[in-house]
Amino acid sequence: MTTRVAVVGLCAAVVFCATTAPVWAEPMDAGKALTKVTRGFMNVITGWVEIPKRINETAQQSGAAAGFTWGLLRGIGYGFIRTAAGLYEFVTFPFPAPPGYEPVIQPEYIFTDEASSSRYSK
Repeated sequence: MTTRVAVVGLCAAVVFCATTAPVWAEPMDAGKALTKVTRGFMNVITGWVEIPKRINETAQQSGAAAGFTWGLLRGIGYGFIRTAAGLYEFVTFPFPAPPGYEPVIQPEYIFTDEASSSRYSK
């Protein structure tokens, strides 16, 4: 049984190393990595702000009832996405993924002024 666990662990390590090789191809840029970790941290701790933001946005566009129903659901969804994207950026900050340390989510920060409605990238 111990041998089987060791083989599975070894296979997992090989797969992990094989999939991270392309990330190591581009050297780390300390300034951009610092920006990425800061952006990730800020999005993790401010992800919940999406809830009141989306309630207010929906209430202004469609009325109070829609704000407290559809807006609440939108806020929970957007908050989850922002928090998950922030966690991803926080954990992977040393690696240039996406290429050039580009943000995973737009706008980069919750308090960034948006010209149009929020659009989240991949």
